[in-house]
Amino acid sequence: MELGLDNPLGYLWLRARVRLDRARSTGDLGASAIEWVIITGVLVALAAAVGVIIYNLVRDRASEIAIPDAPGGGGSGGGGGNP
Repeated sequence: MELGLDNPLGYLWLRARVRLDRARSTGDLGASAIEWVIITGVLVALAAAVGVIIYNLVRDRASEIAIPDAPGGGGSGGGGGNP
């Protein structure tokens, strides 16, 4: 398979090489990447905390819902066997 610009894989390979060459030519881009990792980590932790809070609220409210018994229930379990 040839990696020319006329196919998507070749284009992606070229873009990756351009970005890699640009990152290698500038020394201070690593600090910027570390800053982005820290910011992303803080945002992920914040999103997880909000998710846990929402989950707990929904779980608590769901446990307050009264679910009536099924009509004609008796709970024999259904499915054959001796009555």
